[in-house]
This record gives sequence, C-alpha cells and structure tokens, in this order.
Amino acid sequence: MDAMDVLTNLEKLKAYFQPVFSAEEHIVVAYEVTGKFINNEKPISVQSFVDDEDIPEEYRVDIEHKIVHLALSQLTKEAKNFDIYLPCNANLLVLDYGESYFDIIKEYIPEEELGRVVVVISEHDFKGEFSQLNNVIRYFRTYNLKIAINQVGSESHLDYIKMLSPNILKLNIAQLSYESWGEQNDLFASLGTLARKIGANMLFEGIDNVHQLQFAWKNGGRYYQGKYLADEHIGTIPRDQLKKSFRERCQQFIKAEKRLLEGSYNALKELQSALEKYVQLMKPSGDNIDHLVALAKELDAYSFRLYICDEEGFQTSPNIMCIDKKWHVQEEAINKNWSWRPYFLKTIIEMRNDQSGVFSDLYSDIDTGEMTRTFSIAINSNEYLFIDISYEYLYKHNIFR
Repeated sequence: MDAMDVLTNLEKLKAYFQPVFSAEEHIVVAYEVTGKFINNEKPISVQSFVDDEDIPEEYRVDIEHKIVHLALSQLTKEAKNFDIYLPCNANLLVLDYGESYFDIIKEYIPEEELGRVVVVISEHDFKGEFSQLNNVIRYFRTYNLKIAINQVGSESHLDYIKMLSPNILKLNIAQLSYESWGEQNDLFASLGTLARKIGANMLFEGIDNVHQLQFAWKNGGRYYQGKYLADEHIGTIPRDQLKKSFRERCQQFIKAEKRLLEGSYNALKELQSALEKYVQLMKPSGDNIDHLVALAKELDAYSFRLYICDEEGFQTSPNIMCIDKKWHVQEEAINKNWSWRPYFLKTIIEMRNDQSGVFSDLYSDIDTGEMTRTFSIAINSNEYLFIDISYEYLYKHNIFR
C-alpha cells in the first residue's frame, strides 16, 4: 500500500469493528476498532501505515485520528452500551501528551461515559522515554478511560506493564495449534499470574477455531475475540447473536475440564496413599541410610530422587538418586540448605500443622531439567521426607495440575 494513495484518498478510509465477547454472559460487550483503506474494493489495514516511521509523524497522526473520528461517530449511535477499543500508537500519542487524541474522544463521548473507552497500545513498540507514556496514561485514567496492552507475550516488558497498570491484557493466539498447548502453557500461566497481580483482565484475540476458544477459556480469559466468533465488519451485530451456541461450547469445556480434574485428583490421591503406605512401612530417617535406600527401591515406579531435610531446610540425609535405572547415594548433598526455594518454609508449616503430606506444583528440576512434582511428608518431629516424582509417572497418570 503506497502512502500517497492513502493520503490523497482519505474518503477510502473506513472504520471496521470486531466484537469482543464476554466469558461471563456469552454476549458482545465491546467493539474493537480497526482502520482500513479500501483499495479496489479490498479492505487493507492501515496499521502498518500508522506504524511506519519512514512516513512523517503528522501524516500518521492524521490517519489515526481520522479512524478514531470515523469509529466514534458511528459507534456512539450504534453501540451506546458497549465498550469501545480504540487503536493508539504510543509513539504518536506522546507527541502532544495525548491532548489531540483525547480531544477527539471527548468530542463524541460524554465525560460520565468515558469509562466505556479502552485505549489500546503496544508497550513493546514504544521507543521514547517511558515516563512520558506513563504520565499520559495516568492522565487518561483520571478520566476513567481504560487501558489495554496489545500483543502481550514473550517480547513484552513486564516491568513497564506493571507500571502502566492496564485494565486489560490482549493475548493473540492466532498461531496456537492444539498440538502446541503444552509448549505455551508456561508462558500463558505466567501472564495469567501477572494479570491477577495487577488486577487486569485477559482478552484472547485471534481465536479462529474451537480449540483456541477452549484454550482461552482454560487459561482464564474473560474476553474473547476472533473470526471463529465474529469477524470484523463495518457495522455491529446483535448483542446475543452467539449466546446460545457460545454457552453450549462453554458447557462442553466445563464437562471436559471436570473429567480431567476428577481424574487428576483421584490419581493424585492414589499416589499419595501409596507413598504414605511405603513411608510408614520403611520408617526412614536421616541417620538410617539403609532404610532410605530400601524405601527408594520400593518407590522405583514413582520416584527418581529422595532426601530428608530438617525444618530449617538443612539436608540431613544424602540424595538417593536413580541414575540409569540404579539407585545411588550422593553423600555430598548432606547439609545443603534448601530454605531459599520458593514455598519451602510454607510447605514445612503446612505439613507441621495439617499433619499430612503435601504435593508441590509442577516445576522443572534444577539438576535434571525434568518436569516433576515433589511429595513432602513429616517423618518425625524435626525431619521431613521429600520424594521427587518422575515425569514418566506424572505423564502416564496425567498428574500435571
């Protein structure tokens, strides 16, 4: 798309709207605006024009502002009770501290309704002084404008996102396939944790099939967007157009997830029962290595490592480690301290007070790189046994939660 074609044919600019659906009500709750240039009856996104730094800033600002004018003039009539997501290039926004952009919004939206407006920016594309952008965003927020961070992912600056404290994190899963769920789980779990810490909602966009919708639902998405639900168009759609089918899909997701959780819960309880039975039978302790080795051999089908610590995290036994299907005693591990590990002391307190064993979440072992879960259990008044479960066992019994 040639820049001059756009600049000399502004009448060919159109605002397109893509519905945003709510996970709570299964209805349309907002529209996101996209600017398009109609070239030979083919709509082409103007985002690349707005982002092209080879084009003078004033032209790019004019195009972005034109799209905002077009969108608000239409949506304030057709979508009076919906939120409106507006595109915003952060580098252009700070040129005049957001005044011209905000003036357009106020031209169409009464002050008491400014909370309907969601300004969408990409923080990782911003090249100026971050304090400037932060000041503009803080000013917008005093008028109850919402802020969404676009394309949140591996390239994002999480510290900047925390400072901006957005209302919404937009995550694009258009390239996510059903086969790549496992590979992406850690990233989306981290982003979900970030969203909860800063009080932001997650919007999953690029949903092109039912598997991506299920992934968004499974990973805590409150809002959904994509061609599978409704493509962008020059007009709006009925609020409850997909309510029945969307609800039915979610009910299918719920049933499937409950089956998985039930199976995982039962498998975990069975594992805990088996481990506790062997521990009670063998009665291991830090000063009886023979009993600990004997226990390890009994747990050959479950574990790849055992060791004992006191309540301050100092290891009182060697590691009993399975290497090449043989158990080895690693004396050098004695007296190492593990209290620096996240949740170690919390786990000790839980075991001491609840008088029961505790499973950790899934994590990657430092030494082997193997995904594992650790079962911890008190074996006397001051010693605690830690049993690292093999990935093979976890995978076979689907105990990943």
